[in-house]
Amino acid sequence: MSDIEAQFALLHQSADPAVTDAIAGLIKDGKDHELNRINALEFSKRNGLDEEKTISGFLQASKLGLFDLTWNVLCPGCGGVLDVHDTLKALRPDDYHCGLCACGYECSVDEQVEVAFTVAARVRRIGAHDPHTLPHWEYFKQVFWSSGIELDEKSFASLTDEITLEALELPAGEKAVLSLQLPAQFVIVFEPVTHSAHFIDVQGEPTRERQQLSLIYNKPHPPTGTTTMRPGSLRLSIDNQAGVRVLPTVFIAGDALHHMLGKRRPFLTAKRMLSNQTFRDVFKADNLHVDQRLKITSLTFLFTDLKGSTALYERVGDLAAFDLVRAHFAALLQIIAAEKGAVVKTIGDAVMATFIRPEHALAAGLKMRAAMDQLNAERGSNDLVVKIGIHEGPCLAVMLNERQDYFGQTVNIAARVQSLSTQQEIHITAPVIDAPEVATILEKEAIKPIQKHAALRGIADKMVVYEIP
Repeated sequence: MSDIEAQFALLHQSADPAVTDAIAGLIKDGKDHELNRINALEFSKRNGLDEEKTISGFLQASKLGLFDLTWNVLCPGCGGVLDVHDTLKALRPDDYHCGLCACGYECSVDEQVEVAFTVAARVRRIGAHDPHTLPHWEYFKQVFWSSGIELDEKSFASLTDEITLEALELPAGEKAVLSLQLPAQFVIVFEPVTHSAHFIDVQGEPTRERQQLSLIYNKPHPPTGTTTMRPGSLRLSIDNQAGVRVLPTVFIAGDALHHMLGKRRPFLTAKRMLSNQTFRDVFKADNLHVDQRLKITSLTFLFTDLKGSTALYERVGDLAAFDLVRAHFAALLQIIAAEKGAVVKTIGDAVMATFIRPEHALAAGLKMRAAMDQLNAERGSNDLVVKIGIHEGPCLAVMLNERQDYFGQTVNIAARVQSLSTQQEIHITAPVIDAPEVATILEKEAIKPIQKHAALRGIADKMVVYEIP
């Protein structure tokens, strides 16, 4: 048995069999571009697979060395990849700049960091392993643009026929001259390898005089800026001093370009990855540096606590209480994973978990309550009563006590909201109940929330909270 066959045998033991078979088929029969920066969500949809099982399968496969996992910082404007990191620890705290959009962005893991998977070179060699050999447009599709850009045949035809005036492949150390006609529109000379752009503001009356523009590509000082010109002929001189092949491309920055770049599809974000149980369990070493702080603009926190656990130990004895508490934890953790959440930590008899969306947290809370009722019914008692609180808001992803954790007022409020519960009611906050999908769940379950004004310990003002009876 070869090393790769042995790794797939291990993958079959740790991942869903259908996902494992689909991954094996992709590696064996997939086209080269399909094995570069794989969008796990798109792969799941295309193959009719469960998203969470698919993500888990690719993570397990990456841990075995079948794929390289990368964290790609994206431009929210054009969907271009601004930087590629092989570990979360490498994300920079300073701004990332997009040449095409001429904007800087502070990195947020919500929608600006894509997690993608590329087949390892020792498993199967593909063109993207040596990106400077890729054809011009394949470089754009496979290297510059993220997996969230939906570049179908129609969009690609628009790119090459309507949006692009000229496209050039220029080896290192060479010069070239392009002759083109400038339309009365805004034009961008964009180079994806050095990620640099020069803007041409074409305005005024057409001219018969040949206009001149010279661009020099080099790594320390790639060409940037704006030149005003008139409609008509342009002699564009390009000097490649970057030390690598460059691909200067002249785009018309009109509606067609904006429409093409606006066609997006879901992709696996760093935020979702941080709230994935498999990642937290398998890739502990790929978490943050102790001094790193990653901003998350929206994350949902669920806190639980077992009511009267001390009295429970006294009432039924240590051994029986331990078995009860263990059964309670097993049920909660299974529900959290099933609802696309992840356990951040357990504290005594309490659980702190995160979810990407409020409705997933509420669904988990309702299932937790039902699970405790079932455990109690099986024992003929009411010993297990879980208090639950849910809140959504901004936070920081940090390292605390050598584990990836979260910090901020959102976390504090979520913990305090949980303490409002006295029985098995669930308490949620306004941001949670305002989510449309939460309203759908409450309506389906025929639950009428009870609005309250509550004073939370450590929070200056009273908050509006909602009891889910």
